[in-house]
Amino acid sequence: MAVDRRDVGSWLQGPEAVTGVSGYPGERLERPEHGPGSLARPGRRFAGVLIDWVLCLVIARGFFGAETVTQGLGTFIPVALLALENLLLVGTAGYTVGQRVMGVHVERVVGGGPIGLVRSFYRAVLLSLVIPPLTMGWDVDRRGLHDLLSSSVVTKN
Repeated sequence: MAVDRRDVGSWLQGPEAVTGVSGYPGERLERPEHGPGSLARPGRRFAGVLIDWVLCLVIARGFFGAETVTQGLGTFIPVALLALENLLLVGTAGYTVGQRVMGVHVERVVGGGPIGLVRSFYRAVLLSLVIPPLTMGWDVDRRGLHDLLSSSVVTKN
């Protein structure tokens, strides 16, 4: 099987060359380009996760002690707290503490509203693996693997 010049060019030009979508991120999902309901930028999303991570570290150290959280299996306690926070808060309210501070929330792609506990569970498990958020650049709409598999989208308030 020969590699076509068009295939290499599409890889270098990004996902828009393959999909034919040349508009803004979120256009395909019928989201506005700017303002409430538009897709949240990666910077806001990262800042929200960072706030949540620091909060989970503080809570873990407060309840379990600094030595427990920094050694052995205790290092997974903050990750478990982050997953639990995402499961409960995103599934019911549509946002975590960090997302609320950053002015973004998670909603279903179709119909909006909170994604529910089942989809939130998938999203929280995948988010805990750290790799899915790094895949946000692969999708035309800047959605990570955790967003794609839970049929969710992170939008501005």
